[in-house]
Amino acid sequence: MTPHELVAILDKHERWLQRKAGGHRANLSMADLEGANLNNVILEQGKLSGVRLNHASLVNANLSHADLFSAHLQKTDLTGANLFRADLRGAHLRGAKLKKAVLREADFRGGALLYTPGQGSSGRSGLNVLRADLRDADMDDASLRNANLSGADLTDATLTGADASGALLSGACLLRAALRNVDLSNADLRGSNLTGTNMSGAVLRDADLSGAMLTGANLRNADLNGAKLEGADMVGADTTGANMTRRADNFPMKIQASLQNHYAWINSNGQSGVRADLVGADLTHIDLQGVNLSGADLRGSNLTGANLADALFIMCDLSNALLQDSNCVGAVFDGANLRGANLNGARLDGAGMAWVDIKGADGRPTGRLWPANLTSASVVGASMQRTNLRGANLSGADMRQADLRGAILSDAMLRDADLTGANTAGASMPMEEDED
Repeated sequence: MTPHELVAILDKHERWLQRKAGGHRANLSMADLEGANLNNVILEQGKLSGVRLNHASLVNANLSHADLFSAHLQKTDLTGANLFRADLRGAHLRGAKLKKAVLREADFRGGALLYTPGQGSSGRSGLNVLRADLRDADMDDASLRNANLSGADLTDATLTGADASGALLSGACLLRAALRNVDLSNADLRGSNLTGTNMSGAVLRDADLSGAMLTGANLRNADLNGAKLEGADMVGADTTGANMTRRADNFPMKIQASLQNHYAWINSNGQSGVRADLVGADLTHIDLQGVNLSGADLRGSNLTGANLADALFIMCDLSNALLQDSNCVGAVFDGANLRGANLNGARLDGAGMAWVDIKGADGRPTGRLWPANLTSASVVGASMQRTNLRGANLSGADMRQADLRGAILSDAMLRDADLTGANTAGASMPMEEDED
């Protein structure tokens, strides 16, 4: 195709878009335009299936709604290009520059192109089935909202700062991809390969990562609040500073039903529902902020990294439970059994872990105090500023390096407790026992 022929096609296409006389929709299917300079070109709704545009320059080009089915765009410069709702199924975009490109609702699924004699790589006719190839592509700051990249190959691609919220990436290969600060909220990443990816600071709120491979991924300071991680392989993943709380409705139905029945039991004063039995349950990173689980049986449950801020666990059995790195700010554990529990690194600032004044059948106080039981519990490095531990039994508790500034420990039992390195500035400590 000569430059004059191409210019004529582009001119007629613009007239077609403007519905002017002499206009004709551009058809560049299977054309060889390798290395062409098409910066700022307008090919909206153009037919470009199978076109060869390797090493071409289409900076700020308008390719919205264009048919780029199985197009060859290796190392093509598409910086700032508009590819809104473009058909890129089976497209070859290895090493392409898509920085700040608009790819919203674009279709990158696998595709198959039927070659007629003389068009295929072998010169023979046939069906070439390929998935979209985006290996090494530069998609930094691109807009990929609601794009369909299911099964696409994004190995070593870079999407730093890109908006891929709501994108479909199920089964996609993102091996070693750079996804720093990318927005993948509500994205479908089921079964995707994210091995070795850098997702530091990424937003993955409510994303579906079920069955995804996250081996060795960098998730430092990532936001995974509400994300589904059932069956995900996170061996060796770095989740330092990551928010990984999950809504209760992301947990198995058995756990959801137990929680709902417990809420009914609490709200009806035991007339309906049933007390929660979550012995040994896996509740890692669950979001239970502000809920009332008083009286629940959570022995040996795993609440690692859970958000329990302002929740009520009064008279709850949490013996031998795992609560390390959990957020328990403002939570109430008065009268709870936390014997042998692991609270290392937990945030307990302003929490209540004191005694409960037992009431009789008539609802009046009996004068009998039931203290929180933290015997042999481990709260190493926990933040317990202003925590109310009045009357609590902390015998044999490991409280090394705990921050107890301003905590209330009046009447608490600290026999054999290890307070090595703990900061007790401003704390009200129990009176020393008289050895006689």
